[in-house]
Amino acid sequence: MNAVTTDALWMPFTANRDFKKAPRVIVGADGHHYTTSDGRRVYDTFSGLWTCGVGHCHPKIVEAVQQQVATLDYAISFQVGNDKSFALAERVIDMAPDGFSNVFFTNSGSESVDTALKIALAYHRAKGEGHRTRLIGREKGYHGVNFGGMSVGGIVPNRKVFSAALLPGVDHLRHTLDIGRNAFSRGLPEHGAELAEDLERLCVLHDGSNIAAVIVEPIAGSAGVLPPPVGYLERLREICDAHGILLIFDEVIAAFGRVGKAFGAERLGVTPDIITTAKGLTNGVVPMGAVLVQQKIHDAIMQGPDHMIELFHGYTYSGHPVAAAAGLATMDVYDEEGIFEQSLALEETFADLLHSFADHDKVIDVRNFGMMGAVELAPRAGAPGARGLEIHKQCFWNEDLVVRNGMDTLQFSPFLNSKVDEMEQSFEAIRRVVDAVD
Repeated sequence: MNAVTTDALWMPFTANRDFKKAPRVIVGADGHHYTTSDGRRVYDTFSGLWTCGVGHCHPKIVEAVQQQVATLDYAISFQVGNDKSFALAERVIDMAPDGFSNVFFTNSGSESVDTALKIALAYHRAKGEGHRTRLIGREKGYHGVNFGGMSVGGIVPNRKVFSAALLPGVDHLRHTLDIGRNAFSRGLPEHGAELAEDLERLCVLHDGSNIAAVIVEPIAGSAGVLPPPVGYLERLREICDAHGILLIFDEVIAAFGRVGKAFGAERLGVTPDIITTAKGLTNGVVPMGAVLVQQKIHDAIMQGPDHMIELFHGYTYSGHPVAAAAGLATMDVYDEEGIFEQSLALEETFADLLHSFADHDKVIDVRNFGMMGAVELAPRAGAPGARGLEIHKQCFWNEDLVVRNGMDTLQFSPFLNSKVDEMEQSFEAIRRVVDAVD
């Protein structure tokens, strides 16, 4: 074991036995770099885990957290509120698409998704349509790892061990990944809008009046960066409207500048009824998530005697004052430093760097949208995922880079204020590794 590791820790989404043969341990961070336990400065090509868009340890956010923890470390959030949570809710709604009025705070993307699903069910029940209980997700969708999110999610390894306990009454649209027709697309792929008709088919199968909500990532992230085909989201919106179904956008990754705007909904020009967020809400500094709802949803649930709780749901740490302080400081940084504008301006450079891999004999696809990108490698025969993991490890040890692999897909989530020379150097180093690895 490395001096700073222990067998006691069971790591998430990690090949634990392989990791502990040669632990890759981070002990510090600053700006766009980590510091490793062996003293190296390592460039972060994934900005945390899609989280730290303005860089690590941003001084404004650090100061806000330090001040808040010394002023109000925690306050009960049931029947009592704290000032920072109210202030952050206002800031988030000010950034949201028209029609959104309220925020429910959570602690993670997984909790945001489960909260959104419960709000959708509660909304229909409050309207006298309690028969609307069916939920629709999508193959390859990632909506966290709680049971609700796994049920509507569509990533097979996340589901298979727990399949017997997943929610009933859930169906899935087909995914939109079509390498045969859309390989090496820049931005939105041209083919696949017709896949939205799966929702119409499910409305015929189950009767649309029984469906409560459809949840999709506007740009799927964890499955390997899958931008929606041109016209796809617009058609989902039309079908939902025709059948009275709520449309939920899971923007845990896409929100807060990742695609050059405050929300993917704004960038893509399609407005859902509910938006889930986390990650960029606090720049990853303190765990926090949020569910944004349109006015009609909030108001429908606000009924019954005034002294009664309207929605029996919440978490001990909902609206935590330290997390909210981090969120407020993060919003300030977004505004004061023009982070979303910087993100938008970097898109083409990032796309060029990604698509420089299009001619590589190990690469079968490149996909990108905003500051999200993926280079998909051909898997080794009989060993899917092995090539991607080896590249991740070789980048860490030999090139001082953190590169995320999802099986054999290298995923990229650059800082929203990245320096072009650092991006260029990192992709040159990745190319050397891809060249060298069998």
